[in-house]
Amino acid sequence: MERWKGRVALVTGASGGIGAAVARGLVQHGMKVVGCARSVEKIEKLAAECQSAGYPGTLIPYKCDLCNEDEILSMFSAIKTLHQGVDVCINNAGLARPETLLSGRTEGWRTMIDVNVLALTICTREAYQSMKERDVDDGHIININSMSGHRILPTSIMHFYSATKYAVTAITEGLRQELREVKSHIRATSISPGLVETNFAFKVHDNDPEKAAATYESIRCLKAEDIASSVLYVLGTPPYVQIGEIQLRPTEQLS
Repeated sequence: MERWKGRVALVTGASGGIGAAVARGLVQHGMKVVGCARSVEKIEKLAAECQSAGYPGTLIPYKCDLCNEDEILSMFSAIKTLHQGVDVCINNAGLARPETLLSGRTEGWRTMIDVNVLALTICTREAYQSMKERDVDDGHIININSMSGHRILPTSIMHFYSATKYAVTAITEGLRQELREVKSHIRATSISPGLVETNFAFKVHDNDPEKAAATYESIRCLKAEDIASSVLYVLGTPPYVQIGEIQLRPTEQLS
């Protein structure tokens, strides 16, 4: 991680869960981290905690609605003006809505596509362009995917979410191939966790908190810090090492 000190990382969905853990880990290793979310109060609190702890890096909160392309483009423009550009892009933001394929609401499907697929792809494009225009050839784009991007569980309310995560799997591999075609050494990695103890289930089952809690009580879950450790591992490998995909899950999770 030594070569990343002082360099700029963008972490989407940094207000909690995996995004907050990743942002903290990068700041601990001396990076300038732009953490974005629709609400930045929690990121501001985390930034103050990092500063109080004396971490060598800096966390910069940025308010951005990833469903709005203009806001994404404005964010990248601000990063260019204030910090030259992005060297590492962690596409972490993602969400699920309990919408089945047979009776789901179009609004819920559209929100999942906007955040899980389109925002991720727009941020990827803009991060690459930021690196290219500054001749940064050792940058890294990491997509926080899901085991749901590799198999379909018999849970109807998660089927459309799985479709968006399968898209992330395809996008990451397509990105790797396009980077190779243009002879770039920028790397692309997908990290696919299984069940992680965050607020994810409570947002899916927002009308049934008991069911959400039961999701995490069924097995010993991964922690957000476990995913952050995977991000640090990927970034800590030598520039000539390409890690295309990491899948991790609790040892008790069978699929």
